[in-house]
Order: sequence, then structure tokens, then C-alpha cells
Amino acid sequence: MAGLVFVRTQQQQQLCRFYTERVGMGVWLEQPRICILHHENMLLGFQEADVSDIDTLLTFFYPTREHVDAMYREFSYEATGKPQENERYRIYNFFARDPDGRRIEFQCFLHDIDTAALQCRGFT
Repeated sequence: MAGLVFVRTQQQQQLCRFYTERVGMGVWLEQPRICILHHENMLLGFQEADVSDIDTLLTFFYPTREHVDAMYREFSYEATGKPQENERYRIYNFFARDPDGRRIEFQCFLHDIDTAALQCRGFT
């Protein structure tokens, strides 16, 4: 099964540039007023609309702390805090904001997870 999450925005082109140039997502499909991006097994569509869905949290996960730290260096100006361990969820993460003001999270798990998805994408 595959899936796709759509997020409404008033600045679709700017967000697509932000997520491709800064986060490293790739363009999967472009349609009128829609840009669908991919990051590993995530499909994310930005749809031009009259309002932006800024209550959405977008989480990107990586295999190691070093990957999260590298993303922090890229997003240090947009970050709302430094990377830290979250004992409750056993993750290492930080949050930032995209051009719409939507929260984005960069994290790695600090416990064993099913790495099949990571292995097929060349992370491990």
C-alpha cells in the first residue's frame, strides 16, 4: 500500500523550492497548482489554496544522530531549539519552521526499529 499526504498552502512554488533545496526532497509529480515531493518512503503534496494548513507537523527521520546534526546545521536559523534527546519517545530531534510557519521535525530513533525501509533506500 502507498499513501500521499496533501498540505494546502498559499505559496506552493516557494514551499516546493524550500523542501527540495533545503530538506533534500525530490519532485515526484507536478500537476496544476500541485507539487508532490518524495523523501525516502514519504510522499508529500503541496496544493495551492486560499489558506495554508500550518497546524500540520511534518517529521523527517534519519538513521543516526549525525544525520540529524547535519540537518540542524542546515536549519540553525529556522530551528526553534538545538537537537536533544527525548527520553519519552527515545528519539533525538529538533524542530524548525518552513516558510508557511509550519513545524517540521528532524529526528532519529534511539532504539532498534525495523530497518527494512532504511535498507532498501541505502541508509544502512
